[in-house]
Amino acid sequence: MVDFTTYKIDTASEEAKPLLKSAKQAFGLEANLFGKMAEAPALLEGYLTLANIFDKSNLSETERQIILMTNNRLNGCTYCMAAHTTISQMKKVPQDVIDALRAGTAIADPKLEALRTFAVTVNETRGWPSDEQVSALIAAGYSRQTVLEVILGTSLKVMSNYTNHITHTDVDDAFKANVWSSEDSTAA
Repeated sequence: MVDFTTYKIDTASEEAKPLLKSAKQAFGLEANLFGKMAEAPALLEGYLTLANIFDKSNLSETERQIILMTNNRLNGCTYCMAAHTTISQMKKVPQDVIDALRAGTAIADPKLEALRTFAVTVNETRGWPSDEQVSALIAAGYSRQTVLEVILGTSLKVMSNYTNHITHTDVDDAFKANVWSSEDSTAA
């Protein structure tokens, strides 16, 4: 196994240091994910930039977390499931939604469930949903913009989930209360 360093602000390259400082200011900790990404400052910058852009989408915090956590679960990313569970709790995402996302089960709210289902479809089809699947999301009360914003959120998760898989990122202490494994999920 190739060992990837978890950089801190004081050990990172000159190119990565300001990115890690900015991330620490934004998130309140030197997250291990960002420390791993600092090996490739362009990846870290790309991830932080895309996360900021995704936050500017027309989606609510709950809707964004549905897309992110659905991808985390489908991609089997234990780090991101723990992190986004914690973030969701901090951002007041309803606990029943968090529980459903962690388990891979239906969300009680039909509109939110349509979004979760579509996020599953985009991930599992690698971006080839049928016209009927796109139409079902729109019929549930979403827009064509939402269809494309699901792609944005999915792209963000490819960056972090794949980084965590390859670098074997340790879950930060701040997220350990929400550790998750694929055995916690009822659906693949």
